Amino acid sequence: MAKVILEFEKPIVELENKIEEMKKLSGNFDISNEVVKLEKKVNELRMTVFTNLTRWQKVQLARHPDRPYTLDYISLMCEDFIELHGDRNFGDDKAIIGGFAKLGEHSVLLIGQQKGRDTKSNIFRNFGMPHPEGYRKALRLMKLAVKFNKPIITLIDTPGASPGIEAEERGQAEAIARNIFEMSGFPVPIIVVIIGEGASGGAFGLGVGDRILMLENTWYSVIAPESCSSILWRSWDYKEQAAEALKLTAPDLLEQKIIDRIVPEPLGGAHRDHQKIATILKAILIDELKMLKKIKPEKLIEQRIKKFGNMGEWEN
Repeated sequence: MAKVILEFEKPIVELENKIEEMKKLSGNFDISNEVVKLEKKVNELRMTVFTNLTRWQKVQLARHPDRPYTLDYISLMCEDFIELHGDRNFGDDKAIIGGFAKLGEHSVLLIGQQKGRDTKSNIFRNFGMPHPEGYRKALRLMKLAVKFNKPIITLIDTPGASPGIEAEERGQAEAIARNIFEMSGFPVPIIVVIIGEGASGGAFGLGVGDRILMLENTWYSVIAPESCSSILWRSWDYKEQAAEALKLTAPDLLEQKIIDRIVPEPLGGAHRDHQKIATILKAILIDELKMLKKIKPEKLIEQRIKKFGNMGEWEN
């Protein structure tokens, strides 16, 4: 599969390619000084570009097909992962992965949406868009975690819940609402991590937790910028303006107190170094688990309900 290069990455990639070409010639000529100068220029350019991204550019980074997905994080962070299947009612939704694993010294339940890397695997995973049976599978596994007193970690990366008529026929809205209701009262620590896209009810169905984390170049919103643009302007051409108005990036949501912590990514995005971002996230998750495990179950539930109750504004 060809490497995907986003528009704002092109100047950086061109310089990187030039450095690689020069290194190949270094056997015949001493060009080490020129290489060092170019590497310094690349680092400066990378810093300039990636510290000044627009909200729409961050949406693009969150969708980068080379970013690590749920299964990548599980394999890089965890040991002894045992995947569990099926909702015991309709079937096994391949768009949602779930199972128990060891994260450091902690035994945890991991659940997350899973996208594919190519057309065939994307069709198999339904492009990371879960059906109702996926959310019911997730709920079944979370109840198992409660039974055995294991913390729950959800990894969110979805363009939304499956929009097909068959999903509606099988109770998509009820399945998502049921998860939100049940998760609010589970007496075990719950950590939610947005690792890519966090769109609409597809994300919220796994999004109730004691701690909400977002990777640096991800987004989380009730609607995607393109959908917002099509509703407000009857066209997708205003997606960049929509992204700015939605304030859907990690710094925006931290300021609004929707999330609790931003997970820093390697410079250039998580897709550039899977191992590094997995190491960073693992350390943060272990730190969060140690803190949450000290809180009594009844206090966890009380704080969780209060946390989500404080979001938004309303009048009586």
